[in-house]
Amino acid sequence: MKTVVPDRQQSLVQWVSQATGINTFGVKVRLRGNDLHILCEGTECPQRWRTLSDLLQALQQTNLDILTSSEQTSIYQVFVYGRRKGEQRPSWCHRVHLNQIDKHLDQVQQALLADSEKSKQSGGALIVSNESLARQGNPEAIARYLSETLSTLGVSVQVKIKLYKPKNSQSEENRLWIFCHSSYSPDASLLAEPIAQKLRYLKLSGYQDAVIVSQVRGETAPDWLLRVDLTPPEVMLKEWARWGDVQAIARLLAEVLSGLKVGVQVSLKESTLHIFCIPAFDPLGTAPIPDKVVCLEAILPQLEAIAPQGILAATIYGQKAGDKEPTWIDWLALPAATHPAFAISPLDLANTGDEPAIVFLIERLLNPDLDWRLLTGGIRVLLLNKNGLLHIMCDAPVCPQRQQVASKITQFIRQLKISGIIGVRIYGRRAGNKEPFWHYGVDLEHRQRLVPEATPEFAATSIYINDLVTSETSEPILRPDLTTEEVQNFVTEVARDWIATASSTARKFLLKSQLFTESNESAERNHDVQGIKIALVWGTLGLLLTLQTDWVLGRIIALNTPSSPKVASATLPSSSSEQKVSLTSGKNQTEKTTFFSSTSKKKSPPNQSSVFNASEFTQSDDTPKNNLAAAPLKEKATATAILLAARSQMPSFNVRQLDEQLALYKQRLARTGSPPDVLIIGSSRALRGVDPAALSKALATQGYPNLDVFNFGINGATAQVVEFVIRHVLEPSELPKIIIWADGARAFNGGREDITFKSLAASAGYKQAFQKTPTTASSNDLENTINSGEEKTKEEKQEISTYEAVNQSLNQAIASVSGSYQNRDQIKSLLQKQLLIFGNNQTVASQKQLTDGTSDESISQQAVDFDGFLPLSIRFNPARYYQKHSRVPGNYDNDYKSFQVEGQQDAAFQEVLQFTQSQKISLVFVNMPLTGDYLDPVRKQYEQQFQQYMLHLATNPNFIYRDLSQQWLKVNDFFSDPSHLNRFGAYEVSKKLANDPMIPWPVK
Repeated sequence: MKTVVPDRQQSLVQWVSQATGINTFGVKVRLRGNDLHILCEGTECPQRWRTLSDLLQALQQTNLDILTSSEQTSIYQVFVYGRRKGEQRPSWCHRVHLNQIDKHLDQVQQALLADSEKSKQSGGALIVSNESLARQGNPEAIARYLSETLSTLGVSVQVKIKLYKPKNSQSEENRLWIFCHSSYSPDASLLAEPIAQKLRYLKLSGYQDAVIVSQVRGETAPDWLLRVDLTPPEVMLKEWARWGDVQAIARLLAEVLSGLKVGVQVSLKESTLHIFCIPAFDPLGTAPIPDKVVCLEAILPQLEAIAPQGILAATIYGQKAGDKEPTWIDWLALPAATHPAFAISPLDLANTGDEPAIVFLIERLLNPDLDWRLLTGGIRVLLLNKNGLLHIMCDAPVCPQRQQVASKITQFIRQLKISGIIGVRIYGRRAGNKEPFWHYGVDLEHRQRLVPEATPEFAATSIYINDLVTSETSEPILRPDLTTEEVQNFVTEVARDWIATASSTARKFLLKSQLFTESNESAERNHDVQGIKIALVWGTLGLLLTLQTDWVLGRIIALNTPSSPKVASATLPSSSSEQKVSLTSGKNQTEKTTFFSSTSKKKSPPNQSSVFNASEFTQSDDTPKNNLAAAPLKEKATATAILLAARSQMPSFNVRQLDEQLALYKQRLARTGSPPDVLIIGSSRALRGVDPAALSKALATQGYPNLDVFNFGINGATAQVVEFVIRHVLEPSELPKIIIWADGARAFNGGREDITFKSLAASAGYKQAFQKTPTTASSNDLENTINSGEEKTKEEKQEISTYEAVNQSLNQAIASVSGSYQNRDQIKSLLQKQLLIFGNNQTVASQKQLTDGTSDESISQQAVDFDGFLPLSIRFNPARYYQKHSRVPGNYDNDYKSFQVEGQQDAAFQEVLQFTQSQKISLVFVNMPLTGDYLDPVRKQYEQQFQQYMLHLATNPNFIYRDLSQQWLKVNDFFSDPSHLNRFGAYEVSKKLANDPMIPWPVK
């Protein structure tokens, strides 16, 4: 409800007081939509007709629009109430149409002459209704007619007529535009059907459709648009009757025969129409039987004009209602009997792929209530056949529900068995919208390769619109994130500071040892002979220590090198085997080499298989026997991410992986100048489960080349964490066109403690993200930093070139006498393996504390690449895995503790849905695969509950749900542990997503 602003309200109150003579304390006014409500009260109830007479005379001389707010639309009606003070309900009420004040005055004058207390005339009885005026097509009359309903909802109405040119027409046509203004945003479903019913009830001529625009007062952009089909009911009936619809034919014949006082009953048997003519009204059974000649003269022209499809003849009967035998009967041949094109039934035409026949049958299926369709326009069907796929759009004033529409259409298309149709795509939208609110797809045949189809015109997305219209949020980035030069500059500065600190500490130590002195001391102390002797002694000791270390390392290498040169040559892998190892997890990844291994025992050649290992125990059978496809491993980015996170001016979020992933993402934005086309987000199941490189390559084969994909997976991320990252950490201009949220039920459990988000919420970065304080540096500072880094790099290169020759000569001299220099690569490899073994032992305790179940791989494998993806090559082997990890059943799993989808995680997910919808971002949730070993009965029950929750939300626009949870229950080779994929499983998931026809991948 909208009240008048105080100053305008005072003006209206004073005007009513002056017109009626009632004290201003007894006058109250209120505006609702296009209606003005005036309440007059006093110690005695004001006289109805006298008050109205005074008020109507004032209305004749006053323009109410001057007295109301400038934002208020025109006033069409005035409701006047009278009551005694202290009473709750008015004693009388009168409605005044401002376009008929003269007639109202005549009515009031007649009432004043009569006895007002005995007058029972209701206000407006002699007034022409707004409905009869609106039928003439006058815009102002239509607005008054609609305001009778909408003003009670606080919605004001304006109606305009605009010319437009249809696509396939040269002439311009009239279109009715209805503007609804309100102080709030009414839901389209609240106004759609009432407005559609009232407009269609008018049976307006000269208008094909009407467009309803809802807009909140004070805003420039409309809230929503709605199209109402104004096709007259008679035309709709004739369209369906043309296809042989019995109900439509009966309605048309009933209208023709109603003037003859004849009723009609129609039925269809095979290809013959049976028409029974009975008296229209015969309660006593005395009405005469309809005349045969008169009935035939009325029916025959109608049937010939309709020419119903698939109906060859008509049999017409004349009888009384209830009679078993007709009084007269006649047979008629219809046009289908002589024209073969009309003889085929609509169903047979649909089986051949006739699109108009398919459209009629689907519309009839979706509109079983003919009265409702004629009243509101019903559900309209648009159809396109492209590349073997049948695209079907369903629109109505209120968007049809997917559950009620999709299954009916799918079942009907399956029954048709149209040749060449291998799939159906169904869309739903509100009439007047360009984009579908939901979509549904089914493949009728197995498709080896999905060829990308052009988006149908009726289902076009906002891709092309966004390319033409600049978004308000796409502002230039004030501070580009870290570049390669800046990272090098940062590393140089850190190294220089470290060298300076180390040099200062070493100098102090050497000075205290009395072996060295300051260079600026006196010459006498500089040439101290005793100091020179001490320096020579220490130098000799250092040289001896170096020689001894070289000898020890040489012995170690000799002990670890096989004595037989033939066997050694056999261990060298060929280039082809190296390529296989790069794609699969080979044996060399699991073998461990020690410094001092015995070489006295006889070993079998590497190319021969043995059932015994080095400890004379039988080997385990966990070595993979088959090669699996996967994307090539890419360069690790962990070190770069750590440096970028340290260099960032954004405070930490207390989640190290979030800091590092954000740093990599910002670097990607700075390098490309735009956000990636696809963003993968979620917990560790997304981090390991979707390979950006594999997804990009698979999309290229499907007709989406050069798509940039980034994986923003974070270990332990819940719905709250994802919502925080999308809405508060990243700017809208940094978000992609589509977000793939890969996760599962655990991330939506509102019953357990959210440890990750709790740690994040306590961080300084979390507070700053909500404060929205800019922390960007100026572009000049960045340029100076980069330039200084380039100058320092050039100076270092010049210094290196001066001593390069000397350094090379010394290396050659030492190499000639050293026992370990020639084998320095082997020494480096042994040291790395020992450090990895030590690192594994130190990280076992910390890995057990991870809530998302990380596997026991080496530290070198726990590193993301520059796409944010964590590729793991280990394959899940239950026999070996449960020797190191306890088997935890679902009823003892903390991730499913007090499982419920309602709560804080659901609230966060709803925020994400609203945000992505407002930003026109497509959100795809992928329920990631699990092993059958993990899905025990308890977890399976929770997963089913989560499935129902997701399917309920899948009706939201711009949201798609894909379930892969039970895709590979028995394929353990695709998993690194019971609930996480390895890089082979990630490769398969990426291919499956790329081939999904319902995911709206962006087009560059």
